Amino acid sequence: MATTRKEGSLYTTIANKIAHLEFGHPASNSFVSELLGRLANEFNTLSKNDEISIIVLRSEGERAFCAGASFDELVAISNAEEGQSFFSGFAHVINAMRKCSKPIIGRVQGKTVGGGVGLASACDYVHATVDAAIKLSEISVGIGPFVIAPAVARKMGKAALAELSLYPTEWKNAYWAKEKGLYAKVYDSIGEMDKELDIHLQKLSTYNPMALTQMKKILWEGTEDWDDLLKERAEISGQLALSDATKKALEKFRK
Repeated sequence: MATTRKEGSLYTTIANKIAHLEFGHPASNSFVSELLGRLANEFNTLSKNDEISIIVLRSEGERAFCAGASFDELVAISNAEEGQSFFSGFAHVINAMRKCSKPIIGRVQGKTVGGGVGLASACDYVHATVDAAIKLSEISVGIGPFVIAPAVARKMGKAALAELSLYPTEWKNAYWAKEKGLYAKVYDSIGEMDKELDIHLQKLSTYNPMALTQMKKILWEGTEDWDDLLKERAEISGQLALSDATKKALEKFRK
């Protein structure tokens, strides 16, 4: 199944009990709201598909994995309703990944920023390359990584969340991210990563799918309140996006 539009692309291929879900956008694989909505819906659909046992989340190309949310949409926010809707995009995706009955394996080939770090954090196991540096830049433009913070803290701990969010201009390399628990393995090249990823997927696809589903539930214990929590965080972010300080920061960043 595939959908391609000017807002970005989303492709799903299924073979041998494995679903490969690939997103893309010309702006370094960033997300407009419409694409986030399609991604959340696709996770919900794949969760109910009895023909698959594993989902792989990946992005197009060999450079950036994900540049986060659309900057153009962010600067266009003009009221509280638009703000909450914009920041709810990643909330819906993270909750869809959390509730998905299939383990989600991340394939991170390059740099990832903001919401992209949230996506990687919501994966259950992540393969990455040495080029997969991470950064949470939200504070530098007057907002914060509030919506993705629960996912990042769950995977990496609050100390790592603080280190990323309170130094928003600093990149952390892939080995730092592995040390903190975001990545399970780091490889010297995309080819090396894909070779090991294929071996891993082939093994996982032969295991009892009921056992995999139960393991997924256990991994996400204690997150049952996230539907409400992430909605509240989106409201906070939406309000901040309307503040004078944020508008000035965004204008400076745009220039």
